[in-house]
Amino acid sequence: MKNALLLSFVLLLTSCNLFKESQEESSPERVNHVVFCWLKDSGSIVHRAQLIETSMKFKDIPGVLEVRAGEVIKSDRSIVDSTYDVAIFLSFKNKEDLASYIQHKDHQLAVKTVLKPLVSKILVYDFSSQ
Repeated sequence: MKNALLLSFVLLLTSCNLFKESQEESSPERVNHVVFCWLKDSGSIVHRAQLIETSMKFKDIPGVLEVRAGEVIKSDRSIVDSTYDVAIFLSFKNKEDLASYIQHKDHQLAVKTVLKPLVSKILVYDFSSQ
């Protein structure tokens, strides 16, 4: 009885691990695009709102999985850079979707009509994640 119970437990653990591994293998890797913006008119509430509102429209561009945008949270911690005004986060299924987004007419128009007129400095980080 004890051996049967132990065997059942081992089989249960093995099947759970196989299920977990198959889930991990099938979970898609995402490509993340993070943009930090310093406004020419630093601290401008109107320009921050305009940049955030424009960024949120990127949800309509094919290949964009997620968009988040918001204002800096000021911090006294030395490790935190809170000198920027607005951060934008986008995620994509793959690098090709990111490249398509960069070239998309709506993104290009936003860069030309909103980003360049309002932003003095921009810093971009791209990374992959699970």
